[in-house]
Amino acid sequence: MPQISRFFGIVIAMYHDEHPPPHFHARYAGREIQVRIADGRVIGKFPARAAALVLEWWNLHRDELEANWLLLAQGKEPNLIEPLE
Repeated sequence: MPQISRFFGIVIAMYHDEHPPPHFHARYAGREIQVRIADGRVIGKFPARAAALVLEWWNLHRDELEANWLLLAQGKEPNLIEPLE
């Protein structure tokens, strides 16, 4: 699972052979969520503050996430994305 970003203990990753719709995974404190790139829909449960940080990061990097999804679909490695500061 290629890690594309990490901030405040949250790990963001995208898988190579993933199913549509385009999304990414976030892991924190033993929990994992999926976030749809197009609209930020969250599947799974996270602590409220961690979920808010992930969505803030998603909102800043949607274009980069979409580009990474296309790279993965072509069998290429995704690019790293700046963490939230």
